[in-house]
Amino acid sequence: MSAIITGEAVVLELRPASFAARSVATAIDVLTTVLVAFGLFFLLASLDSAVDPTAMRAIILSVVVGLLVIVPITVETLSRGKSLGKLVMGLRIVRDDGGSIRFRHALVRAMLAVLEIYMTLGSVACLVSLFNDKSKRLGDMLAGTYAIRDRAPKATPLQVSVAPELAQWAVLVDIGRLPDPLARRISVFLRQGSAMAGPSRFAMAVELAGEASAYVAPLPAPGTDPTVFLSALICERRDREHLRLSIGADRAASVRGQLARHGVNS
Repeated sequence: MSAIITGEAVVLELRPASFAARSVATAIDVLTTVLVAFGLFFLLASLDSAVDPTAMRAIILSVVVGLLVIVPITVETLSRGKSLGKLVMGLRIVRDDGGSIRFRHALVRAMLAVLEIYMTLGSVACLVSLFNDKSKRLGDMLAGTYAIRDRAPKATPLQVSVAPELAQWAVLVDIGRLPDPLARRISVFLRQGSAMAGPSRFAMAVELAGEASAYVAPLPAPGTDPTVFLSALICERRDREHLRLSIGADRAASVRGQLARHGVNS
């Protein structure tokens, strides 16, 4: 996964497309281009006797340039990094900083595609992509772009609750100093722990519970299952955060109402 830090210090996690996904998307684009070319050339062949040979050569050259360069540039620029193959595979071309590509990026990619995809039958693009961690081809390297997965699976909400034996403890516990990074690690463990082997899951739960204990007072009763403790901790933290945000939103709405009334009275 690729991490991008924006100017607002927000971390964006983008999923680079795999080599296989990019290969299939490119194959779809190439096949579409070839089929359209055959259709146009068949149409031109039927008009060959009615068109001057020099004009016919100019028309054929224009068709080739249009299909290999102009059409890909136009499609990727207007769709912000999409094409038919990428649409089918759920991919998108973005800049290295995670932003949408522009005309100059599409231009460089299309010009290099003529060499590395069509003139070499895709061999150059395949070799370069295989040895790049983001499956970049030459056009991507020069344009400063790469492909990402545009259709990521939706994350299911984390389902946690306070066990009955910890209900009284959860009401009194002080968890205000629990660091956000540690809380995120615990949440990831609770979400993915079921896929871990039993001994590994228990060892990870003990480790996280030990780290969290330094920020929790009072601690639950000795012998409490570490996973039950972590689940109750995250559940209570989530509920208190939700309550805090709700109170803040209500206060902000109250202030806005008072300001509005003051403005009307004025």
